[in-house]
Amino acid sequence: MHGYMGKMLFVNLSDGNIEARPLSEDLARNFMGGPGLGAKILYDEMPAHADVFGEDSMIGFVSGPLNGNRALFGGRYTVVSKSPVTNGWNDANSGGFFGPKLKAAGYDAVFVKGIAEKPVYLFIDDGKAEIRGASHIWGKTITSVEEVLRKEHGDKINAAIIGPAGEHLSNMAAVMNDGHRAAGRGGSGAVMGSKKLKAVVVRGNQKATIYDDAKLIEVNKKSKAFMDGPMAQGAGAYGTYGTGVGYVSSVLSGDAGIKNWGGVGIADYPEEAAFPVSSIGMDQFKIKKYSCSNCPLGCGAIMNIPSERWDLTHSPRPEYETMGSFGSMMLNKDMESVARANDLCNEYGLDTISTGSTVAWAMDCYENGIISKEELDNVELSWGNGDAIVAVTEKICKGEGVGAILAKGSQAAADSFGKGHECLVVASGIEEPMHDSRMAYGLTRTYKYDPTPGRHVKGALPMTTYTHVTGHNFDYRGTGYLDMLAVAEQEVVNASGLCIFCSMGGPFSYKIEQFNAVTEFNYTPAEVRQLGLRIFNMRHAFNLREGKRRNDYTLSRRMYTSNPPYDGPLADIHVDHELLADNLFNTIGWDMDGVPLKESLEALGGLEQVITDLYPPQTEEARA
Repeated sequence: MHGYMGKMLFVNLSDGNIEARPLSEDLARNFMGGPGLGAKILYDEMPAHADVFGEDSMIGFVSGPLNGNRALFGGRYTVVSKSPVTNGWNDANSGGFFGPKLKAAGYDAVFVKGIAEKPVYLFIDDGKAEIRGASHIWGKTITSVEEVLRKEHGDKINAAIIGPAGEHLSNMAAVMNDGHRAAGRGGSGAVMGSKKLKAVVVRGNQKATIYDDAKLIEVNKKSKAFMDGPMAQGAGAYGTYGTGVGYVSSVLSGDAGIKNWGGVGIADYPEEAAFPVSSIGMDQFKIKKYSCSNCPLGCGAIMNIPSERWDLTHSPRPEYETMGSFGSMMLNKDMESVARANDLCNEYGLDTISTGSTVAWAMDCYENGIISKEELDNVELSWGNGDAIVAVTEKICKGEGVGAILAKGSQAAADSFGKGHECLVVASGIEEPMHDSRMAYGLTRTYKYDPTPGRHVKGALPMTTYTHVTGHNFDYRGTGYLDMLAVAEQEVVNASGLCIFCSMGGPFSYKIEQFNAVTEFNYTPAEVRQLGLRIFNMRHAFNLREGKRRNDYTLSRRMYTSNPPYDGPLADIHVDHELLADNLFNTIGWDMDGVPLKESLEALGGLEQVITDLYPPQTEEARA
């Protein structure tokens, strides 16, 4: 089978059992990889209603067919698990080199259940897997762990690691690789921590075969020509400045979060405040670029920032989401503090979106007299106070004092304090990314009703088509079909191992050519759409089996309607996200409670167990 190693690894940390299983062609063709394959396996192997931190709970590390070969932008893998935040399905993907190296070690995916008696790590060396003791690296930060592992196994390893935040079961804990690449959202790092699994370490030289290498090279050439042509300006900017290239314009347009989503960029956080925090403002400190595996863009960078307060040498450049979370969300124009908060999250293994947004929530509560200075360990968490932001972030990283409460995220912190709920900006408990759904209004449906709520890298109405420019009269007609197309395409991009920025390398038709050149599955455009919708339904089915229905998904009011008094570019915008959901559900064949119709599932194929669970066959007695 081309494009795949053809093997999956299943590990039980409770009894030490390690089992290699074949990956069938049907499974690969129907679910591809990443969150698609991961959802199918966890649905089949993990009992319904399993305790997220219990022995039956599983976590998976899943590559895609476009990892580890010539496919441009093919550097991402996915971590799948149940989320301690939503108690439902979770997938989070990451770039770097772990996905390709996992395949080089001999496997397409690794799934882990059980709980070890003592800290361990999993070492996979050219097809051979073993569980090793990790007490000597437990408690260490990400860079320190990598240094120890490289001393033990050489420089040719790659590892997915948790930091102390994952060990402390923070709901914001990420799985880190390559020092600063993060599978960040939903708390998958806490699931690893609950299993006492410090790392998954991979090494090897194996390669999956490619069906048509010449065809893949041809598609790559077209993609590079596309980047050099009409996308030259955009691609060049992202390649030079990274994801933060548009930070200032996002602040001014209303896209980025301002003052915990209650402010306006022009008035509260003007251009002169935003620019120093932006990647253009930071570019003077860049010492080298960083590119993920087989990426022609290279949106990462390493910086040396002179500072008298913190060591910011060899500091990874913050991403756009981090700039927003630790910058505009707190009216913070202190560039050094943004870089320091980013470094702390990387080292301790935390999602910067949720961590920054949780600090912003606490700051909003402090400024409005809801939470006192004493309750914040005497930190004066006032708007724009960079030193205070770093101090609270460090407390979260270490789980000390008020940090132990905030480490659970803003929703859990509000519940713990018993106040501050009016300042929350969350989707089913998870903090909103730095894209205002009042601007790209299709995101309201995605934020609320994607199987992983609160994500901006899932399918949604095309932002270029539905971005607010002038006027507030949205036309909802036809949104269901456009939303369906976007969902299907993004599901396949994520499952294949491609980066979302592959769009800079040409239209989606180029991606279909990549899939077929690598796998020999010869997908037609209609089959690719069907594949994407099958994956979307598979992810959703996990939540349905947990008992979740439409009314169980929640969205903070600030996420879809203006928060009066409100002015600026998005003033008076109100989005009917329920109508957007109705339109999508009707288009893809779900009822209004979010349950797929039986005939819709049958038309997609490959979902027989889901059909049986949702529509169990009647017994003879029931039929009588």
